Amino acid sequence: MEMNGLYLVIISALVLAIAYRLYGAFIAAKVLTVNQYRTTPAVAINDGVDYVPTNKWVTFGQHFAAIAGAGPLVGPVIAAQFGYLPGVLWILIGSVLAGAVHDFVLLFASVRYQGKSIADIARAEISSAAGMGTLLATLFLLIITMAGMAAVVANSLENSPWGFFTVSATIPIAVFIGVYLRWLRPGQIREATVIGMALIMAAVIYGPDIAHSSLAPYFTWDRHSIQIMLAVYSFFAAALPVWLLLAPRGYLSTYLKVGTIGALALGIIVVMPTLQMPAFSAYVGGGGPVLNGSAIPFVFITIACGALSGFHATVSTGTTPKMIMNEKEMLPIGYGAMLTEAFIAMMALIAATSLHPNDYFAINSTAETFSTLGLQVHELPQLSQMVGEDLMHRPGGAVSLAVGMAHIFSKVPNMSHLMSYWYHFCIMFEALFILTLIDTGTRVSRYMVQELLGMVIPKMKDTHWTPGVYFSSFLVCFAWGYLVLQGNIGTIWPLFGVSNQLLATMGLAIGTTVIMHLGHKRYAWVTAIPCVFIAIITVMADYENVFWNYIPEGKWMLVAVSVVMFLLVSLVMVEAVRSWIRLAKQKQDFRTEADVEAESLKDMQPDEV
Repeated sequence: MEMNGLYLVIISALVLAIAYRLYGAFIAAKVLTVNQYRTTPAVAINDGVDYVPTNKWVTFGQHFAAIAGAGPLVGPVIAAQFGYLPGVLWILIGSVLAGAVHDFVLLFASVRYQGKSIADIARAEISSAAGMGTLLATLFLLIITMAGMAAVVANSLENSPWGFFTVSATIPIAVFIGVYLRWLRPGQIREATVIGMALIMAAVIYGPDIAHSSLAPYFTWDRHSIQIMLAVYSFFAAALPVWLLLAPRGYLSTYLKVGTIGALALGIIVVMPTLQMPAFSAYVGGGGPVLNGSAIPFVFITIACGALSGFHATVSTGTTPKMIMNEKEMLPIGYGAMLTEAFIAMMALIAATSLHPNDYFAINSTAETFSTLGLQVHELPQLSQMVGEDLMHRPGGAVSLAVGMAHIFSKVPNMSHLMSYWYHFCIMFEALFILTLIDTGTRVSRYMVQELLGMVIPKMKDTHWTPGVYFSSFLVCFAWGYLVLQGNIGTIWPLFGVSNQLLATMGLAIGTTVIMHLGHKRYAWVTAIPCVFIAIITVMADYENVFWNYIPEGKWMLVAVSVVMFLLVSLVMVEAVRSWIRLAKQKQDFRTEADVEAESLKDMQPDEV
């Protein structure tokens, strides 16, 4: 039976909206009992560098842009190898019951712990050993993640002056908007938004002129050069004040991201594309040309950020809690942003599966692998001619997604002649997602490196000490830059997937301890059930990765990293279970959000109300 993409758009929107209204509100009111009258760390500390009270929508934009990196775009596209149905089910069920819960609970915990990291929360809630294990595991994951994301964006921008120029232009635009809001027109967010978006769209529109001008060589770079440039850019993004580059860039890119996904959803409604990929492909049991594994467990580690992602813990306990002005904002930012990301993942899956399967495999597999499949391309030569670039054998998911999106947009009435524009616009759209993740991840990693070095050199713990900031930023950028130069998307992405879900397991375990510490052990199942489920699935995937892929191919570094991550997460899990046993004896607190807020309001002075 053929599936129309329109049906999936409607189903996804309904499921996610109902989940936010019911399950998200339940967690806020009953499980966590958020309190709008409690002072947040951004307000209490407000140092003007890391702790900055920020408009709710700017914070949402920065948080969403940081968590929605390449994962919700690339993961579903790669997982399309198994057919569309495994991805659809995991995106909807996983995001509602696991991913959004994970992000919301950890954001709440960090706000209550003065914006501290997940490692600090684990140390305070569980034990010192758990804190150190969490810190090291998180740092490992961040380095792997940024290497994987850099590989994706470098593949998509390689020898593409139009795409490289447009993406590069967003950096000075973000700096200008940061200065505009800080000094020129403080608080004028609407003005800054209009100006910033107009400048970004100008960069898209005039991209072809740059690509066909004498300036083109300055924006035409090979993959390795782009990877080095990304590491250099991330150094400055991690070291500069958050208001100057990171926050405005994330905020502006969110409008573009949400707008593009909205346009894609509208395009799907108008075009009503039929998904050409079957519900279950011939590779659902394994042996596929894109992923050498079966749908269970590999769909759960391939679609990470669109359903459940441990990386999100670094954002929920990193930059975001230092920007929130009121605890009420945590529901839309913590739970809502993840559901928005799930919707994006679904749109990406629809776009990828609307391509002919032969064309999909031709893009996402190497020439050697594709030649063994005995398949003939369908529309790909014509599509390559229409977008003006060779689309064959460009694995990683980004190119096939851009082709799929451009293919849908071009079928809208009177839009077929703009196929090249749509393709390059989609490449920029994907690159913006990834770059925001990279700069935020680098900044969070910098905090962790400073904490580790501070155990030997106490001054390094001072996040305002300039030499410490620069040195730790350099170490982080060098580490992931070296890793990405040594590997490729085929070797880094499976490692990222397993490490990411192992960290998600750890985050859910820590979240369970936080809930029990609040006296709400009757609600511990909210995080405990997805914790146990993803732990079992990820251990299966880790075993297959190590013994079926890495060891036979002699990839001993990947074996070592996989084993270290497994041991670190195992340490935290054992310590977490011990804390659960200890907290099970604690008296329960039956107060709701309304009760807690009423008590806070009663205790406040008249001038504070």
